[in-house]
Amino acid sequence: MVETNVWLFYPNLIGYLRIILAVVSFEAMAYAPWRAALCYILSAASDAVDGYVARLYNQSSRFGAMLDMLTDRCALMALVMCCGCFYPDYLFYFQISAVIDIASHWLHFHASDVTGKMTHKQSSNAVLHLYYTSRSFLFVMCLGNEAFYSFIYINHFWSGPGIRGLHLIPFLAALFFPVALLKSVISLVHLFTAAQTLVVKDQELIKQSK
Repeated sequence: MVETNVWLFYPNLIGYLRIILAVVSFEAMAYAPWRAALCYILSAASDAVDGYVARLYNQSSRFGAMLDMLTDRCALMALVMCCGCFYPDYLFYFQISAVIDIASHWLHFHASDVTGKMTHKQSSNAVLHLYYTSRSFLFVMCLGNEAFYSFIYINHFWSGPGIRGLHLIPFLAALFFPVALLKSVISLVHLFTAAQTLVVKDQELIKQSK
């Protein structure tokens, strides 16, 4: 029987490419915004491709799911960190945003793993059920969140054309801000429900040990 090499699954190979593109973007963020933006967008866009390839070749894996999640979260965290450097007066808010995003997604994934779920995209919570089952809602949330921080980043270098003091880039950032805020609220729901799941699991294990 031929051993399955998860390392070389097609979607995971795409995942490695996403990481390379993300790292190139990180290196360029401080001084080469267009190169950074191009690599960041290519890395983010590849997220949809690896999922499609995983389904096409039946190569879904826990490693691939974790790789995908960590790449997404770390890429956004790097962008938020850069924004924090560019806008030090708002550093605290960027820090809170990054902490909520990382902590909630990691704990949610961990809770899914501990409870034996095959995918982290399952939840009995109504909000999270909508988030993971409605592709259009998930797309709007993720795109809007990324767009908000991306426009904040771009605004540091270029505010775009303006009319009577109103410039395009900060206007677009303001337009997507409610989506980013809602995404953070959903992340808090992730955090609470995951913590609740782990507490219930702990209570079950304690009862079994008595």
